[in-house]
Amino acid sequence: MNAVPKGIAGPSSFLDDRLGAGNFLKRNLRKMFPDHWSFLLGEIALYSFIIILLTGTFLTFWYKPGMGHVMYDGSYAPLKGVMMSEAYASSLELSFDVRGGLLMRQMHHWAALLFIAGMMVHALRVFFTGAYRKPRELNWLIGVLLLTLALAAGLTGYSLPDDLLSGAGLRITEGVAISLPLVGTYITFFLFGGEYPGEDVMSRFYSLHILLIPGIILALVSAHMVLMWVQKHTQMPGKGRTNKNVVGAPFYPAFMAKAGAYFLFTFAVIAGLGTFAQINPIWLFGPYTPADISAGSQPDFYMGFLEGSLRLMPSWEINLGGTSHWGTLPMSVIIPALVPMGIIMTGLALYPFLEQWITGDRREHHIADRPRNNPHRTSIGISAITFYGVLWLLGANDELASFFHVSLNWTTYIGRVMIFVGPALAYMITYRMCLGLQRSDASVIGHGVESGVIKRLPHGEFIEVHTPPADDIEAHMRGKEPVRQVEVDEDAAGIPPKGMRGPLGKLRGRMSKAYGGEKIPLDDGDGHGHGHAEIESGDDDKSLTH
Repeated sequence: MNAVPKGIAGPSSFLDDRLGAGNFLKRNLRKMFPDHWSFLLGEIALYSFIIILLTGTFLTFWYKPGMGHVMYDGSYAPLKGVMMSEAYASSLELSFDVRGGLLMRQMHHWAALLFIAGMMVHALRVFFTGAYRKPRELNWLIGVLLLTLALAAGLTGYSLPDDLLSGAGLRITEGVAISLPLVGTYITFFLFGGEYPGEDVMSRFYSLHILLIPGIILALVSAHMVLMWVQKHTQMPGKGRTNKNVVGAPFYPAFMAKAGAYFLFTFAVIAGLGTFAQINPIWLFGPYTPADISAGSQPDFYMGFLEGSLRLMPSWEINLGGTSHWGTLPMSVIIPALVPMGIIMTGLALYPFLEQWITGDRREHHIADRPRNNPHRTSIGISAITFYGVLWLLGANDELASFFHVSLNWTTYIGRVMIFVGPALAYMITYRMCLGLQRSDASVIGHGVESGVIKRLPHGEFIEVHTPPADDIEAHMRGKEPVRQVEVDEDAAGIPPKGMRGPLGKLRGRMSKAYGGEKIPLDDGDGHGHGHAEIESGDDDKSLTH
């Protein structure tokens, strides 16, 4: 038996003697992790968050969250003698006078973008593979809350330099907040301390950005990781993989080495972007003044869909009369501010429970689905992406109109149509594509894969030899299982099952019948109910098998 390496034995013995942690370390260091490229998407977000914390700590040493007016006397000559806020002056000092300051600023900004983008694609991976199902619903809710908090962190951090571009975004934020019925004035007062822009907004945003929101995110990330560790990671279907095992590599040393290398790779990408790709050049925008605005102002990508919803919304308002304490409800602001975010975030939070209610599937799931094998779920996801994408694209309708030399009004009108038509088209197209991919799988299972070998049949026809798929490919395809349906059949007395009676029960039954079931059976030949002809390789008499 090989001796335990001294580098492991020494620390393990030290901890075991003092904490009794030997069994804990032995059990957890050998924990198995499945291997699939899509599992690394969540790690991008995690490593980006670590870089955000490190670079953000550096920036706090020099940033001054003050709204007091000062005259700029720094290194950037075009702004010398210009009156500006202390926040903007300290941001310029970080960019031009602090060694490494501009690199840290740009790395911080790029890491923030990658953090939110990483969470988005990670959430999409979890959604499309059904990895949110029992027992992971709570972890899914934590992820949705993390994404919401990340948007809030991005909004508060984006405003801190107090440049003209971020000030325009802050003005929109104030307008949206104050338009909310009942609570709008209170929210505005708590954020700005009085009339816009006030003297307190930067210090309050600063506290939110560096303390409250990151603290909550850090706690939720920790809870997210602990739950993932306890519940074990989902794995893709494949040879030897079941709901009762994990096929992969141990946490130590395989996963730790891979994770460490991937962190360094993520760090290198962010450092490279911070070095060579300029972002948020605040010195070009100038200090914010409420009377000025720049042409073509665009927020960071994660806020683009809210910008688009504001631009697409018609100028509707409800006037409740001069004597009413409600006054005027600006629906052109309230609906864009609440509805798109509400549809996306509330839909994400409720989907695991709605799917469970529709299908009646309360089993534990540790094998992830291939997106094609649940076509309705995949179609719903693509529809949501299309809804988001149309709003995001139309957040730059002025730039689109200018670049393509088309009418700004027509881009808005087309966007108002596409926000409804686009998701519906995306649903139908995606559903048909999923069925087509299922038929392709059935074809491979039914008569094998093309070998490139051409044979001639006795009657003169040429045909390509098909061979059985590789074991791992076949196991991956056969990991498919029908989406469950609730029991809706009536008993001998003609009484529906309990829970399926009444209008709601009947609706559930119809939805379950449409959502669940086997769409294209795997053993259905080419997916159309009949198999393809197949020539067995090595069959010298050219016999035809079916």
